[in-house]
Amino acid sequence: MGRPTKSRVICSEPEINTFGPFNTNNGLYVYMSLEEYEVIRLIDFEGLNQEECAYFMGVARTTIQRIYDNARKKLAMALVGGKTIKIEGGNYILCNKKCNKINCCRFNIKKNC
Repeated sequence: MGRPTKSRVICSEPEINTFGPFNTNNGLYVYMSLEEYEVIRLIDFEGLNQEECAYFMGVARTTIQRIYDNARKKLAMALVGGKTIKIEGGNYILCNKKCNKINCCRFNIKKNC
């Protein structure tokens, strides 16, 4: 029997959770979990490396690597296949600090949050 899955810490849920082609509504979806969204946000948008991302999400770096690989595949499937991305679900807990999406207080190491 495997270990229970550890909840990942995310800063906040996205304001917009559906992204897709402008000129079509073909009903084809790629579902991305909130953990996958958060890893893409932290690594690609915030510029963190996998080790830093793992620290802030409260999991191992290897877990982040697996989540990141899955998220990138889903992004590629949506872009190449003209599918809509829906961000929902997952195994996560929200950050208990006062946050905003761009600059979570957990990331402000100088203030020791």
